[in-house]
Amino acid sequence: MRHENLLASATPPPTYLPEDNGGDAALRAGDDPATVAARYPSCCAAWAALAEQSIGTDPVAAYAYARTGYHRGLDQLRRAGWRGNGPIPWEHEPNRGFLRALHLLGLAAGKIGEDDEATRIAVFLRESSPTAASVLRPEPAS
Repeated sequence: MRHENLLASATPPPTYLPEDNGGDAALRAGDDPATVAARYPSCCAAWAALAEQSIGTDPVAAYAYARTGYHRGLDQLRRAGWRGNGPIPWEHEPNRGFLRALHLLGLAAGKIGEDDEATRIAVFLRESSPTAASVLRPEPAS
């Protein structure tokens, strides 16, 4: 009789962050990302926007902004049931702020010489959302 480990092949279910907390709507309305981040500090998209704005001129600031968005997103993912791995679909709009922050964290890490971290982040992004990894540009337009 053959016994297989049924858990070993189980892929975790996708994780979907909750709908907009107000910050995403404020960004869509054209509010300044710094104002949105101050008003809605859990809004990953605001931190990602701040990182995008500074990546070309101040990679250290971009790294700090992206890391803030990344950590805020990890907290939200864990509350949504994420256990450290599994799909985080780009197709679900509320996930995009976290995925953008993750992507920008990798770019900023590379710019400040944290090559190992940049590589780990690229793998994490690809494993979390192949779509995000293919959609997000290697370098945001300035």
